[in-house]
Amino acid sequence: MTVSSSRVDRVRERMELLDVDVMLLSLSADLPWLTGYTAMPLERLTMLVLPRQGDAILVIPRLEAPRVDVSKSSVPFEVIGWSDGKSGAEIVANHVAKHCGTGPLRAGFDDRTWAIFLFEIQAALPNVAFMPSSKVISPLRMRKDPAELDLLRQASKANDRVADAIFAGEIPLIGRTESEVSAAVGARILDEGHQKVNFAIVAAGENAASPHHDAGDRVIEANELVLFDFGGTKNGYCSDMTRMVWTGNGSDIPAHIAKAYAALRVSHQAGLDAGQIGTPCVEVDTAARDVLEDAGYGANFIHRTGHGIGLEAHEDPYMAPGWDIPMEPGFAYSVEPGIYVPGEFGMRLEDLVLATADGPEPINFASHEIGCVDA
Repeated sequence: MTVSSSRVDRVRERMELLDVDVMLLSLSADLPWLTGYTAMPLERLTMLVLPRQGDAILVIPRLEAPRVDVSKSSVPFEVIGWSDGKSGAEIVANHVAKHCGTGPLRAGFDDRTWAIFLFEIQAALPNVAFMPSSKVISPLRMRKDPAELDLLRQASKANDRVADAIFAGEIPLIGRTESEVSAAVGARILDEGHQKVNFAIVAAGENAASPHHDAGDRVIEANELVLFDFGGTKNGYCSDMTRMVWTGNGSDIPAHIAKAYAALRVSHQAGLDAGQIGTPCVEVDTAARDVLEDAGYGANFIHRTGHGIGLEAHEDPYMAPGWDIPMEPGFAYSVEPGIYVPGEFGMRLEDLVLATADGPEPINFASHEIGCVDA
């Protein structure tokens, strides 16, 4: 993944605005967003040291250095490899002191970095105040550029083909365990062009009342509802969708399930329609939630309506209470209301959406009907 050369300029403008002297980036998606390099979550420190002014370096375990392709980066940096027995934190601290002085300073520290690394760097830089790197970079990452939006469309198109295969009965269900079907869905995600499977939730019957159910040894039976929530990473960007399947003839779907799903579809459409430019993100949640409240399912909708998506499956912005920021062109997010009845069933309907000046652009096109598969 090659990244736009303008990103580092925008980050440094934000650093100036927020009076941040240096960014220290490691395991979060902020690092590949700037450099094209994704750090492995190791016990050895990897960290990009990006001063507001001055040269950047990537401090990295020596054995990982061959994986770095500097040509993909938004910001030119020197790779500084360190060996076992040495201190990566000391190299970071020395570079900060060289370009920023000894303090007092403010540093944007990677949100996802392991706490042990923060403790080590705090000890080495006692006059530095730390803040989350997301305060600087998240507002920039939320507004996807045209190339990012196209990659999200491509990933979603591939995910649609997985849903189409499930609906067409190309992945047998009845008599197989959730785990077996989950593995088959994961294989299809890769077959359709993703490089990585992020998740493949398969939840049958009562298990679907747990929104993030772990597929297990529960055997899928005839004439029951099955929830599929799946996605992967394709060329660096994520897909994510949820669809429902009835293992039998559509005429056999119980009335209470059909009624709940009809309300869910109205809720989902209300959430889609609410995502207009300038509308607070929370209003997407409110629009979807109000429908389910009015239909008598308010207590059964137990999570937010959506999350941002990009390099990460879940990232800012969120379609949730407290997210009062206005929708802007380039936001990419999910709309996924759900109804969960413990011990009985669960259902969710999820599409990814792009915010545009012409209105919300859904980028998933697989059928919103309950798919009927009798095999």
